[in-house]
Amino acid sequence: MGNTVAREDFEWVYTDQPHADRRKEILAKHPEIKALMKPDYNLIWVVVLMVVAQLTAFYLVRDLDWKWVVFWAYVFGSCISHSMTLAIHEISHNSAFGNGRAMWNRWFGIFANLPLGLPYSISFKRYHMDHHRYLGGDGIDVDIPTNFEGWFFCTRFRKFVWIVLQPFFYAIRPLCINPKPITRLEIINLLAQLSFDIVIYYLWGAKSLFYMLAGSVLGLGLHPISGHFIAEHYMFLKGHETYSYYGPLNLLTFNVGYHNEHHDFPNIPGKSLPLVKKIAAEYYDNLPQYNSWIKVLYDFVMDDTISPYSRMKRQLKGEVKQD
Repeated sequence: MGNTVAREDFEWVYTDQPHADRRKEILAKHPEIKALMKPDYNLIWVVVLMVVAQLTAFYLVRDLDWKWVVFWAYVFGSCISHSMTLAIHEISHNSAFGNGRAMWNRWFGIFANLPLGLPYSISFKRYHMDHHRYLGGDGIDVDIPTNFEGWFFCTRFRKFVWIVLQPFFYAIRPLCINPKPITRLEIINLLAQLSFDIVIYYLWGAKSLFYMLAGSVLGLGLHPISGHFIAEHYMFLKGHETYSYYGPLNLLTFNVGYHNEHHDFPNIPGKSLPLVKKIAAEYYDNLPQYNSWIKVLYDFVMDDTISPYSRMKRQLKGEVKQD
């Protein structure tokens, strides 16, 4: 099972948000980056095609043997589902229709959510904005694991289980760390999702519904793409809070691997983040980076000095504004 890791608490820091400072410095030196701060209208058509692809898959698996339903849920459905969560991530930043049409983005996020089977889009947007404003903020940033996760998942076997159960922890962690009142849009997201799930079950049966739900759960758990959850902010090198990944899986994930660039410029769509890196190469080329999310997962499990505690955490000061 491995040895208990040495870390017994988070890495507490008392610095300001590093990405805001770097953003100001980069824009002062490279003002042309401002031209990249515009919607990515191609995102709309990509999302529509992904929804159509999943609907087609729901239809095709309806009469398969259960073993093949499970197989295709992991091999194909999980990839599309995880990719769709990252499309929803893009939409949460208003990348589809722009900041001037914020509600269009919210409705489109609910639409993109449908083939996932579980309501996600609206709540994700509310918490994700906190993650950007208050990275590592104690009691605010729900991307930070709970103390229980850090304490309990402290051996190789337990860390492996923690990776498998990541969808569960991402779902319940906001309720433990920073519960928020339910909004009208979240209720609409829930009702739209339940209605869609019922229609899928009525049209094509239990196998199609299972394929949809299993693909979402498997895709967010023990899956190569899920390496980004750990790669983004877990502190493999002391003092480094955010890491980028420049490997091929960016093609399926709307360039979420360009994570330093994304936190520096959250209003630039993923499509344009490679240009940010190219323009401001002197700021990014020497930062710690990954080329394999699979290796990140392996190293997280096997390195006895890394655990869910391996995160920077901040005690926030002053007024905190949340969505």
